[in-house]
Amino acid sequence: MADGHYDVIIIGTGAGGGTLLNRLASSGKKILVLERGTFLPREKANWDSQQVLRKERYRNGDVWYDKNGKAIRPGMHYYVGGNTKFYGGALFRFRQQDFEKVIHKGGISPEWPLKYQDFAPYYAQAEKLYEVHGQRGLDVTEPQIGEDYPFPAVSHEPYIQNIHYALKYQGLHPFYIPLAVKLNEVNRSLSACIRCDTCDGFPCFINAKADADINGVRPALVNPNLTLITNAKVMRLHTSASGQEVTGVEAEIAGKRQIFTGDIVVVACGAVNSAVLLLKSANDQHPNGLANSSRLVGRNYMAHKFAVVMALSTKPNPTVFQKTLAVNDFYWGEKDFAYPMGSVQLLGNIHKDRVAAHAPAFMPSKMSEFVANHSLCWLLITEDLPDFNNRVQINGEKIIIDYTNNNQEAFNRLIERWNEVLKSIRGRPYRFSSFSSFITSKMGLQEVTHQCGTCRFGEDPKTSVLDINCRTHDVDNLYIVDGSFFPSSSAVNPSLTIMANALRVGEHLLERLG
Repeated sequence: MADGHYDVIIIGTGAGGGTLLNRLASSGKKILVLERGTFLPREKANWDSQQVLRKERYRNGDVWYDKNGKAIRPGMHYYVGGNTKFYGGALFRFRQQDFEKVIHKGGISPEWPLKYQDFAPYYAQAEKLYEVHGQRGLDVTEPQIGEDYPFPAVSHEPYIQNIHYALKYQGLHPFYIPLAVKLNEVNRSLSACIRCDTCDGFPCFINAKADADINGVRPALVNPNLTLITNAKVMRLHTSASGQEVTGVEAEIAGKRQIFTGDIVVVACGAVNSAVLLLKSANDQHPNGLANSSRLVGRNYMAHKFAVVMALSTKPNPTVFQKTLAVNDFYWGEKDFAYPMGSVQLLGNIHKDRVAAHAPAFMPSKMSEFVANHSLCWLLITEDLPDFNNRVQINGEKIIIDYTNNNQEAFNRLIERWNEVLKSIRGRPYRFSSFSSFITSKMGLQEVTHQCGTCRFGEDPKTSVLDINCRTHDVDNLYIVDGSFFPSSSAVNPSLTIMANALRVGEHLLERLG
């Protein structure tokens, strides 16, 4: 039974879906948005580190499995706005060379069918939509950009500013992280953001984070042609007898199955769940999964190589909002290592509950608190290379992440090099305490916030799932606008590229709809 026909159906409201619906909402076209979750509740627990970090109050109930059958609890959040509700707001443009073929020590990062200049105008639009704060000209790897950021950089607090000076003293080029926050430092009385210590990894209780919900979805809801249904889990897509168009979107709402129809269907569930939806939608015309004649749906899964380097000091770190500084000097390698290594950026404050969550059970609470108050944590990102054998699969209702690590030499070198840098700034003439010890942790398969690559775009239907407008080669009215389309992952946060691409695809869809 059909429950309504629409010009466009969008599945998912994260960085891709939330941005796309914002772009299309004012068109007058009849648009249906199906979101698996609901609006994230505004409650005191938003900023309660024990509730968020220890009790994982807002995590979904999904369990995935690795290639050996071990259960994984992925860091996924099903709410309007998707995982952007919990991101740190770091919105980087990919480097210009990231769109070219890049030789790594561990393999090859392939050339994209579109280049930086194709994305540049949409990067600018996305930075404006998401109120990005930053400063041009400090990042040594930054592409040539004609316009300034929409808002000035978020300033460093004194402890971080002195580390900035110390890094420059070592010949490095620290810069301000481009951040999507609603901050007015000139007139704090007009600022939504209060520079709290519960931003990175937390939902914002005062809606001061520029995420896909607050900046994408909610402004669009004023348009009467837009219908948003929450708690709507899409189960499968149905096609015509020829298999060349989607004729029905089957969703489970309040325990009942309903089918919606639309001229155009856009999937934006995240790289894992979008691939899963296509695989679960297999039929006689698409026996290996919908739009999968290339046999590439779910393959080339990437999610970055993450490490956290915790630098401990004997003196406390008084910084409240510390996710403001980054370094890209090793992005393309260094003098005696002619291969890309990756990016470095500060993480938000490490609360005692996060320390306790990863510490041995016997560690006293006071010790966790001491570590949290005397630490500064850095996130290191190395490019995860596309590998045909790294894939998302299904076995009945089970989601399997069949993944083998790659590019490890560059990753390990970045970790080693950054530890050396932190040790080198000991005792320098700046007003912060020297770091006395360092703890490095590599992140596992459960870290999926940077997931991408499972339905890559390209011009050849034999080697890609999507065309350059992110329409599936096999199904005329089916598009994907999350990180699935990435041919490679680069070594910076993917959100801005997903947002920019959604704006680009939105422009194409408006032309197609007429």
